[in-house]
Amino acid sequence: MAGQTLTGKQIRTLRALAHHLRPVVQVGKAGVTAGVIEQVEEVLEAQELIKVSVLDTSPLERDEVGDILVEETGASWVQSIGRTVVLYRRSRENPQIQLPPP
Repeated sequence: MAGQTLTGKQIRTLRALAHHLRPVVQVGKAGVTAGVIEQVEEVLEAQELIKVSVLDTSPLERDEVGDILVEETGASWVQSIGRTVVLYRRSRENPQIQLPPP
């Protein structure tokens, strides 16, 4: 279940919105657990756009973490910087972010 395909314009919009965000989920030495996936799901539903921090202790690389979270949550990968992955998924209950049309 991969995320929706975003256009370049939509990605630029989301990157700008994500710039001021702080990471709300951390992936540590346990890697991507069911608890991490559940936490990402909850925050995506509430906020739509999130940053996930991959700690130095994580057995997985940033891109591996991003791939797993995209696959498990259906989110779209917006960007990655350093040890941080930015993900987006439109809220089912309360959509807040207005993306430019494709």
